[in-house]
Amino acid sequence: MTTPFPVTLPECALPADFNKQHGLLAKPYKHLVHRAVLEQHMGEFKSFSTNPFQLNRKGIAHGSRTWQNSEKQVYLFLGYCHHYQQVSQPTLQLFLSSPLIAQYVSFHIAAGHSQLYIRNFLSCARCVLRWWQSKPGGNHPSFVEGLEWLQTLGLQVADQLPRPSKDPKGLADAGKWMSAPRLVHLIHGAELQSQDQMQQQGVTVETSRDMHDAALAAMTFSHLPPVRLSCIRSLVVPAYTGPCLHPDCKEPSCEGNRLSITSESPLLMHIQLPHHKNARKWGKAVIEFDVPSDLAQLLHTYLGAPRKALLEHHLLIGDTCPYVFMDMHGRGFVAAAVLTLYWQKWLVSRGGVPMNPSMCRQVFVDERQSNSATAGPSNQGAAMVMGHSVKQWDKWYDMQYHPRLAQNAVDGMQSWRAAMLQSHPPAAPDLTLSSALHCGHVLVSDSEESRYQSCCSDSDIDIDLD
Repeated sequence: MTTPFPVTLPECALPADFNKQHGLLAKPYKHLVHRAVLEQHMGEFKSFSTNPFQLNRKGIAHGSRTWQNSEKQVYLFLGYCHHYQQVSQPTLQLFLSSPLIAQYVSFHIAAGHSQLYIRNFLSCARCVLRWWQSKPGGNHPSFVEGLEWLQTLGLQVADQLPRPSKDPKGLADAGKWMSAPRLVHLIHGAELQSQDQMQQQGVTVETSRDMHDAALAAMTFSHLPPVRLSCIRSLVVPAYTGPCLHPDCKEPSCEGNRLSITSESPLLMHIQLPHHKNARKWGKAVIEFDVPSDLAQLLHTYLGAPRKALLEHHLLIGDTCPYVFMDMHGRGFVAAAVLTLYWQKWLVSRGGVPMNPSMCRQVFVDERQSNSATAGPSNQGAAMVMGHSVKQWDKWYDMQYHPRLAQNAVDGMQSWRAAMLQSHPPAAPDLTLSSALHCGHVLVSDSEESRYQSCCSDSDIDIDLD
């Protein structure tokens, strides 16, 4: 790695042609003459990162989602070097240039990006550097120094760019927050309207899409503790009989994240989610539950003629889309960003605000933890459906945690003070000195036998005048 390492970050102003879409994949890169070198590097780096057993790699293998994030960070950095630093043929060798990395971090700071965004890049840079360490010549001391330098940079970025504080009022003022009652009423209204339109107008592409959207919203919030969006995106229909579609699944009998029908009369539906974010930490414990009756009826209606109408409209003859929910092209929401944009547009069309769907988890926790929380599910059970623990509520999801507990403590002190005032005070101790003392002085004794002793009389003191 290039030495000496920068001892501080360079000053950086945003270029005049600044474009958020600066990644190498945002524009065609077929003009790169030696793109084969980059493709070879990426293939080796992916193999190094994702092989289940790679004993010269630190830590466990990257899952599919982690690899996608790493790949994205790599192409963003290379695109920056190509577009703004005039590097004609970007390859992973650019990660060995500490001045380029320092310049790139300054670029992100100037663009106002969060410390989490920058630290994700630095984490990716360390992974690339470890890959270089595994190659011939990788035992050079500069690689070890480079890893330490990247770690130090990451720690100082986290210290100097703290996460922005968020609170419901500030988010509401910015148009990015809806209260739980408002969101529940909005989704409930969409459910009723989609059912009424289906009865009045029959099954059309428009009424089918409306029912699809209502079912998607009802799955995201209202009927269930907010399930992770990755689980909703990967949920397959009851009729799907193929293998598990999760890219990291190695269980031959796994059915994937699935919606199933256990009984038609009475209607009973079941959801099982073996693939969730904390599945590994939970010892592969599956999140599963029976679907509430109102939501089950809505899903059952949508999965019939309306869903078939959407598939035929998108020229997908037969049940070719295995997922319960699909975008405007009849494809599953494979990318999280696609679902986010879809949800935001739908929410605005219903009179809401362009709130990120993942924010529904914060909205739910904010209501459950508030002093005015209504009767509902237990916090521990709701947290398990959400795929985490109540501790995560306090740490990440409950944005009012500290001010609410502080105010509750101050309010509670008033009743405590009143109780103290109403109690009978103890008798005051008698602090009058005994008349038996030789003088009015009191000395602290060094002896453990008595706590106090009087001064010696003048006659007991021998004064040597010589």
